[in-house]
Amino acid sequence: MREFRFREAELTAPEAEGPKVPPSFPPKSPPPQKKPVEAPRPPPATKPTGWLSLPRPRMRISNRQTAALTFPADGWAAKKAADQALKTVRGWGHAGLDEQDLQAAVRFLVDAAVRDGGRRVSVHLGDQEDKVLVVALSHQAGSAPEGDVFAELRALATVDSCGDDLAEDGRRVWAVLDAAPRRRREPSA
Repeated sequence: MREFRFREAELTAPEAEGPKVPPSFPPKSPPPQKKPVEAPRPPPATKPTGWLSLPRPRMRISNRQTAALTFPADGWAAKKAADQALKTVRGWGHAGLDEQDLQAAVRFLVDAAVRDGGRRVSVHLGDQEDKVLVVALSHQAGSAPEGDVFAELRALATVDSCGDDLAEDGRRVWAVLDAAPRRRREPSA
């Protein structure tokens, strides 16, 4: 019986397996995948229903001068935008433009856009036939502007029209100013 136990110990020892010899051929690599792995697809975006889901026409401007200005939506945005807009429109050569009205209109529009709570505000300017268009975009879906904005704009002498537009990419508030030279009033006798 002692012999049997000795043989069992001999067979289970690591030396019983023999010396380890490296293989004389390279190991097999796994076969390539039949279809490449794709990243998981994002869930489908849900669009709002109603009038916001209608396709929105893109602005296309031709045959006129335009400019786009972007500002951080902070307390100084209105003043910065008004100064930059005035500098830009001065270069367009509108001799009869009331610069104070232009600056006031830009301030009112940018203040309304800042109140929507976005991170930036862009101001878009355009001209055509002695008219200057000023658009402020909030880049944040907001509510309808307060009545004060339109009342303040209408109080300016050179503002022909004003309005707003609500869409997925933010609210646009705009005003059209008359840049034609004004006739001087005759002094009454």
